[in-house]
Amino acid sequence: MRHFRKFRFTPLALALSLAGLLPAHAETADVPQMAQGIQIGDLAPGRAIIWSRADRPARMFVEYAYNPQFIDSVLIRGPHATAESDFTARQDLTGLEPGKDVYVKVWFQDLSNARNKSEAVNGKFHTLGKRDNIRFVWGGDIAGQGWGINESFGGMKIYEAMRQVRPQFFIESGDSVYSDGPIPESRVAENGQVWTNLVTPEVSKVAETLNEFRGRYKYNLLDANVRRFNAEVPQIWQWDDHEVVNNWSDAKDLSNDARYTEKNIPTLIARATQAFHEYAPLRPHGAEESERVYRKLSYGKLLDVFVIDMRSYRGPNTANLQTNESLDSAFLGEEQLAWLQEELANSDATWKVISADMPIGLNIGDGQLPDGTPRWEAIANGNHGPAAGRELEIARLLKFIKDARIKNIVWLTADVHYAAAHFYDPAKAASKDFLPFWEFVSGPLNAGSFGPNGTDGTFGPQVVFSKAPPAGQANLSPYAGLQFFGQVDIDQRSRAMTVQLKDLNGAVVFSKTLPAQTGRDRKYAWDRD
Repeated sequence: MRHFRKFRFTPLALALSLAGLLPAHAETADVPQMAQGIQIGDLAPGRAIIWSRADRPARMFVEYAYNPQFIDSVLIRGPHATAESDFTARQDLTGLEPGKDVYVKVWFQDLSNARNKSEAVNGKFHTLGKRDNIRFVWGGDIAGQGWGINESFGGMKIYEAMRQVRPQFFIESGDSVYSDGPIPESRVAENGQVWTNLVTPEVSKVAETLNEFRGRYKYNLLDANVRRFNAEVPQIWQWDDHEVVNNWSDAKDLSNDARYTEKNIPTLIARATQAFHEYAPLRPHGAEESERVYRKLSYGKLLDVFVIDMRSYRGPNTANLQTNESLDSAFLGEEQLAWLQEELANSDATWKVISADMPIGLNIGDGQLPDGTPRWEAIANGNHGPAAGRELEIARLLKFIKDARIKNIVWLTADVHYAAAHFYDPAKAASKDFLPFWEFVSGPLNAGSFGPNGTDGTFGPQVVFSKAPPAGQANLSPYAGLQFFGQVDIDQRSRAMTVQLKDLNGAVVFSKTLPAQTGRDRKYAWDRD
């Protein structure tokens, strides 16, 4: 028997119950379908986003309780799902109790006069409490380079490996789809093996129309591992370039790319942005910047997560050697940088994780300028000298952190399709005015394996660990096993952070425990070994 809290939604729950509108076995065969399952997003104190999609105009309903029997459940009549949003909908659950398992049911009611209702999709997640240890995972780079869903391989089975560690949330570090990478029915992998893909019309070519961009997200949600993971693990999404087109910036030129009939980059950005915000289970920022991706999510006194956007506010990709900051050298942009500095300074959490969509000190190229000068896609410019170009902005951020004496900052990222641990050492840097810090790299989750990239000495990155394809090999399929995710554990008592890099099957390939630096410490230094 279902019960309802007497102080919330009682009239609605009673009316719906009497009208037969709560989910039950389908009364007819023609009912809304929820082929993409549900997603849980942006878990924060007292709240979480619930996302889903119907296959027709419908209204979303969410029921939740703190027990699997749904005793004293809360019922919420959610938003309408219409064609304008590709029938996606999201509901922000608020007032959630801390330290609880939350059980959810989601269904849709048809907007036709028949008002048929879908079968419910169930989910479960945990709200963090004061006495909880923290565990989360991170990774990026999904269905890239034509390595899509191979059901004979087990699909995107790294998602099951991540689910098995029972994380409280997942940071999706960008390249959540590869809109610029067609997925063929099959392709030859290393050692002559054949990789067979599940395919749809929308992934058979580069994405140009709004529906093709939407189709990329629907494609990933065809995978049973992904849907199972999504129903249990809240996610924090950010984006990078492949949600739109490879290495996009104001310098991107598609005039000679025969794959594209739409050559207008701003038009592609607009369509890709709409699709991303329809399918990402993130909490909309607000009317002042409705498409904003950068944000902070707090998890009590142990952890704040700062999600940054290294794509939307950057200047053009150039030789990246400017000696003074300008619009051309911008990477985070002035407004986002000011926000990040203020939030870091005001954070009272022990650990401050900066979730970045690109690494700081790895050389990531973007071809050449007409005169043959290398053009750069990320922060580093390959010259090993004092900060220049986009490095100027990062140098300013790192100096601010040092001057403000902000401790326990760790950078997490993906993008380069291999696993690595970098220790940034001012004693070995060309630009030395910063505190030492760690950066950990994971991925890909289901894409080609590449690397390792060379390092730029501006900020003194020391490669403590990396695992990538052997020399001379690149774009290896998931068959090669070089798919990686990261796991972070923070102990509530000792406040130590342990970072592990794990492979496709969940085996640990690297581990590092960082003690929390406190105000009583005489110096700020972490052992790089």
